[in-house]
Amino acid sequence: MTSSEVWDEETAERYDASSAEMFAPDALNPAVDFLARLAGTGPALEFAVGTGRVAIPLAARGVPVAGIELSAPMVAQLRRKADQATLPVLIGDMATTRARGEFSLVYLVWNSISNLRTQPEQVECFRNAARHLRPGGRFVIELWVPPLRRLPPGAPAVPMVIGDEHLIFDTYDLVTQQCRSHHYWRQADGSMRYGSGNFRYIWPAECDLMAQLAGLELEDRFADWHGTPFTADSQSHVSVWRKP
Repeated sequence: MTSSEVWDEETAERYDASSAEMFAPDALNPAVDFLARLAGTGPALEFAVGTGRVAIPLAARGVPVAGIELSAPMVAQLRRKADQATLPVLIGDMATTRARGEFSLVYLVWNSISNLRTQPEQVECFRNAARHLRPGGRFVIELWVPPLRRLPPGAPAVPMVIGDEHLIFDTYDLVTQQCRSHHYWRQADGSMRYGSGNFRYIWPAECDLMAQLAGLELEDRFADWHGTPFTADSQSHVSVWRKP
């Protein structure tokens, strides 16, 4: 077991609805297009496959996709949409679990590598990706850039989302690189529901060092799935490392 929090049945049941904006075509299609181009006809492996938000449409493009997922309730939700033959999934953590075979693409989307809350585990995640890749294969992650420039001196939190129905505030430990994300949802009856998640944030250059330790080479880095150039002002990155 890793330091990742394991999403329970209640969280898994409402995951798709609470993340509806990430299932919208303008958010999802560019990611699937990007990954399909890199995978080609070769098999792909998704770490932290969840309920299949990306894996299912990628498989529908003709790419053979497998997954690794720590939460059995999340896989149960995926199984309502795709069976084991269509999308095989192993229950396990993304730092150590080994799927059978070699892959042309391993990918990890929507900040999920930060669910591993220690640096050694994150390094092992890169190494596990490299173990699954065939020569010339690629490891892709989508990750936010820590918004520490937005943290006012002495302030405990950064507002990430401020909407009528959903508020997100992130608190940061600048020594340990730990982040706690605080979510507040307005319910239909006017009450508020609170939830939180714990993460370890990673800088892009730190990711590159982890990749180097795993024997991978940086091939590309973009600000998003559309291929927008990555700059000092980018709030996220999509990075591609290649196995020689």
